[in-house]
Amino acid sequence: MAVKYWKVLKDFVLEAYYEFRKVSWPSREKAVRLTALVIGVSLGVALFVWVVDLLLKEGLATLLLR
Repeated sequence: MAVKYWKVLKDFVLEAYYEFRKVSWPSREKAVRLTALVIGVSLGVALFVWVVDLLLKEGLATLLLR
């Protein structure tokens, strides 16, 4: 029974290896540029959410304290 699991694991690793060989990997420059874009967009979204949260918090505080 344990032999079956080793065969399944071996087949999986071999298939994964063959699939990775088919991948068209980006150049280093493109990978760095896309990483910077993802970080920039993430920071932009975080800033937007922070501002909306701040406005909602202050707005609700103003409404509830009247």
